[in-house]
Amino acid sequence: MSQTVFPKPFQAIGCNQCRSAADLGFEVTMAFQPIVHVMTGKPYAYEALVRGVNGEGAAQVLAQVTPENIYRFDQVCRVRAIEQAARLGLQHLDDCRLSINFLPNAVYRASTCIRATLEATRQFSFPADRLMFEVTEGEQVADPEHLKSIFREYSRQGFITAIDDFGSGYSGLNLLAEFQPDVLKLDMALTRNLHSDPVRAAIVAGIVLVAQRLDITLIAEGVETVQERDALAVLGIELMQGYLFAQPAINALPLSEWFATAQPAPSSAG
Repeated sequence: MSQTVFPKPFQAIGCNQCRSAADLGFEVTMAFQPIVHVMTGKPYAYEALVRGVNGEGAAQVLAQVTPENIYRFDQVCRVRAIEQAARLGLQHLDDCRLSINFLPNAVYRASTCIRATLEATRQFSFPADRLMFEVTEGEQVADPEHLKSIFREYSRQGFITAIDDFGSGYSGLNLLAEFQPDVLKLDMALTRNLHSDPVRAAIVAGIVLVAQRLDITLIAEGVETVQERDALAVLGIELMQGYLFAQPAINALPLSEWFATAQPAPSSAG
């Protein structure tokens, strides 16, 4: 088995330093977007999405991440997400989770690199069992065994694990055969115009069956229309995320007033 090698700076940074972006070279903040249970209109979770402090998008921020600062960036984003979510009161929303994206290549040892995260939950009085960790299916991982070891450690510690953008890459089913996360987030490439595309509908229906057999929760991403929402609900997907419900908002926990007047999604039972 190949051994993942990390630059020396990764091994030299202590947990206390993970709280500060002082040496990162740039500042980051978080925007939050809800994942909604479409039958109730209540948030299942809020995903923390990295942004620049002047509103720069994720792509502009990530362009500044280098092999030398990737570890600190990953750690700072985790702590910043917990700090801001706690300040906004997410922990007071009934059974609502905080979803954090992580970079597997920035984790050199899962049990060690989670310390700053756990310290942040204690400092900001945020329940650790409400954390969900997402990794993108297309993330370039040097050692797949390393990713599986991270997921196993996070599961052991009681965190929810998720594969983001499922269906966007070529390795999805292979990855799923090796590790079964708690959650799969269907990429918008599969959900877009699902109501008028029988091929996509058939593929998603197949994924729903696989998820049911493996006891995995499905979330549909990129939902923008009522028609998409209803088609997904009929297939049995009740958790969704997208502009139909709310756009990401910096320093806020948005949930669209759309729910006040919209008809509930149809049930898969009819």
